[in-house]
Amino acid sequence: MKLKIIGTGSKGNAYLLENEEEALLIECGVNIKEIKKAIDFNVSKIVGCIVTHEHNDHAKSIKEVMSAGIDVYASYGTHGTCKTLNKSRTNIILEGYPRMIGNFNVLAFKINHDASEPLGFLINHRETGNVLFLTDTFYSNYTFKGLNNIIIEANYSKEIIKEKLSEKEFLKDRIFQSHMSIDTCLEFLNANDLSKVNNIVLIHLSDGNSNEVQFKEAVENQTGKSVYVASNGMEIEFNKTPF
Repeated sequence: MKLKIIGTGSKGNAYLLENEEEALLIECGVNIKEIKKAIDFNVSKIVGCIVTHEHNDHAKSIKEVMSAGIDVYASYGTHGTCKTLNKSRTNIILEGYPRMIGNFNVLAFKINHDASEPLGFLINHRETGNVLFLTDTFYSNYTFKGLNNIIIEANYSKEIIKEKLSEKEFLKDRIFQSHMSIDTCLEFLNANDLSKVNNIVLIHLSDGNSNEVQFKEAVENQTGKSVYVASNGMEIEFNKTPF
């Protein structure tokens, strides 16, 4: 299995878990042309698209994805805000109820963001093991056992934010209450069982409020795991074990 980074960050998020037989699209916050290009225009290979919430950088092309024949799985609130309820490719995914999407078993859970019914996902596949996808939340209500791969937001540094936005309280507070800082990311990782984790991928770094090198080093030093900072076009071997 490979993880393909189609887009990450405030300009648009989209990720593919792909093997030779099938692919799961996670988020569709980029132009549909970029998604088709990433899958070599073999759109029928995508067994479904899971969407965390309705903001444009995560759901920009949701209607175009459906028009391309791809089922989209999201909460009732997300579909309602995107005006995609009652469409033929609309699927409601409920917190706490696993859904099989191709050979991917997807369990949704609540996250904390300024959106309508946002979700995080725990994805299981025989090749990847348990994959955690956690973004656009200022903290996690849950911890997880038996993780094999982690895709997690590390959006900003509190120190950088305080320095750059010292006089912009509203913007600063909005970021603090809707995205995960590197400190919270580290706290979350420390609270979870990482004994079987193969890869940790840091996503959705803010262009102006993060430090890629420092973030990567901090997570590597704390966890001792293989750590990647996502960038557009990156491909990562994303299996249950490194072998």
